[in-house]
Amino acid sequence: MTSSKIWLSSPHMGGNEQKFIKEAFEANWVAPLGPNVNGLENDLEKYLGSQVSVGALSSGTAAIHLGLILLGVKTGDEVLCQSMTFSASANPILYQGAIPVFIDSEKETWNLCPIALEEAIIDRIAKGKKPKIIIAVHLYGVPYKIDEVRVVADKYNIPILEDSAEALGSSYKGQRCGTFGDIGVLSFNGNKIITTSGGGAIVTKTKSLKDKAVFYATQSRDNAPHYQHSEIGYNYRMSNICAGIGRGQMEVLDDHVGLRRKMHNFYVDLFKTIHGVTVFSVPNNDYFANYWLSAITIDSQLTNGIDREILRLAFENANIETRPLWKPMHLQPVFEKYPYYGNNVAETLFEKGLCLPSGSNLTANERERIAEVVRTIFV
Repeated sequence: MTSSKIWLSSPHMGGNEQKFIKEAFEANWVAPLGPNVNGLENDLEKYLGSQVSVGALSSGTAAIHLGLILLGVKTGDEVLCQSMTFSASANPILYQGAIPVFIDSEKETWNLCPIALEEAIIDRIAKGKKPKIIIAVHLYGVPYKIDEVRVVADKYNIPILEDSAEALGSSYKGQRCGTFGDIGVLSFNGNKIITTSGGGAIVTKTKSLKDKAVFYATQSRDNAPHYQHSEIGYNYRMSNICAGIGRGQMEVLDDHVGLRRKMHNFYVDLFKTIHGVTVFSVPNNDYFANYWLSAITIDSQLTNGIDREILRLAFENANIETRPLWKPMHLQPVFEKYPYYGNNVAETLFEKGLCLPSGSNLTANERERIAEVVRTIFV
């Protein structure tokens, strides 16, 4: 008998989602507006603090796209983007007809390298094109080097679009991720720390900027009794039904963060005696990670030849989902022609790294199945 699938990161319902959905159906609010949309935005604003305004959208990708628009990115502009990330961080650059310029990672947080970032800015300016914005990502819920990246951004007066799609619940020096950039982005995709089935949010410093984002997200409809449009718009608003799921999920967000962190600690303990395997962890106590996905790197020279693929395939044979780290954007066929700055940190991480099952709903039996695979491989 085949054991049931253990997923990398599956949705985890809290129980109250049905209440908010039922209220939406009873009131016939089955549209991209309504009390759940407003309620979710208010819940997120209270959670994030820092006096931000939040607009609920159809996806995190939509939020990145609108963030680019709000920050003035136009055709031909250059956008500096972390290479070690999911493609959704970079795709909207091309939506705008802009040019991505990819930046390597640093070894501590696996995120945007401040040194390579400044090198890229200096070189692009020397080539006659000052970059328009910086897209920085909190990879797998671990905050990027926020202070160092901000120093570089401010030195050259370049705004930051903070991709916090993987980092709701993470913080740096006590401040929530999603609130550090000039504009922030959240994702509620089905595999995220909490979900709205599909969905995301844009985080702005002012209500007027949030209102502008919502205007674009609702087809840029002018204030007129008829349908009138003076600007290009998009169908990016979150539905009241999806927002209802999100309101129920917000009630268990901190619990889910705690459970993800517990999974991270499980892996730290599991691999502590295995030479050559390192569990990705925050560099110091300034960083608080939700550990959306727990990840490891494997040095096969220290593990008697056992590498990432050997372990991945062993998990696959046990019906356990794992996944290599994000393949860097500058190595992707669709992006390989664009400029890249840095060394080979991101490339090496991709070659050696593996994401492990991290869901907040994993059971003790499932953890034992995971541990058994590891014990079998690293005998």
